Formats: sequence, C-alpha cells, structure tokens
Amino acid sequence: MDTPFDLRPVGYLHADAAALVARVQLEYVERYGSPDESPVDPAVFDPPEGLFLVGYDGPDPVATGAWRRSPVRVLGGTSAVEVKRMYVVPERRGRGLARRVLAALEASARAAGHDLVVLETGLRQPEAIALYRSAGYEEVPGFGYYQDAPLSRCFGKRV
Repeated sequence: MDTPFDLRPVGYLHADAAALVARVQLEYVERYGSPDESPVDPAVFDPPEGLFLVGYDGPDPVATGAWRRSPVRVLGGTSAVEVKRMYVVPERRGRGLARRVLAALEASARAAGHDLVVLETGLRQPEAIALYRSAGYEEVPGFGYYQDAPLSRCFGKRV
C-alpha cells in the first residue's frame, strides 16, 4: 500500500458508506442475480449497539465493514454481534484490507462486551469464505434472513 489505510467509524447513511454499499450491491447482482434483500435498519449500526467502518486508502473510501447486535447464540457465546457489509473495492483487493477491517470489527465488538461474532455469506463468494476460515471462523447453523437459502453459509467465532 502506498498510502496509509485508515478505518473511520461513520453512520450507515454517510455518503462514503452509501457509495460503497451501492457497489457491493452491484457485486451481489453479478454473483447472485439480485442485490442483498435482507432488511437493514441503518440505526442498528449506531454505537453503542453497532458500528459501521469505512476504510480509506489515502483520501479514497475503499472498504467497509459493520456489526450489529444479534440474538444468535452458538459456540457457547453469550453476547453476539453480526458482521455485515464486509467489502473491499476490486481495485484494492489482495492487500489484506478485508482482514484488517475484520480484525477491527472483532476488537471493537470485544471491547463493547461481546464474546461472539457471527456472519452470513454466500457460496459464490469463495474469497470471503476463505478469509473467514483463515481468521478462525467455523461454520454454524443458518440464521437470519437467508437461513434456509441453499447458497448461504453462516460462520461464527468466539472473540
């Protein structure tokens, strides 16, 4: 990376966050034929109940990641958050940015008193599945909007 990578907490409706969420939705259309249709209330990402991060490579917004509280209890966890909107723009992939966003989300969830991180991804995102597995996530029973979707996979990790 030529410039410093800076993660900043922002609101879900912040202009940079919205632009990156729109880009990830286009990628979902390419990979799955439709955008992510799970309902999202922007307020669930407001601290202290949640967090939304935008990663900047210099002045450019290039990555997102967020968490919100979750009722899911697996792996012996007692207080869970669900990771949402993990994304790195294609032109900045392969630099470890997603791993840095994920680590920051885990650390902030732990600092907020949570001991479990869960997430849902899809089989047409093999690079995401590889990231989560290499970061210590294990497959857990399906949950949420896509719990019965054949292309959906859910993962969890104690933090």
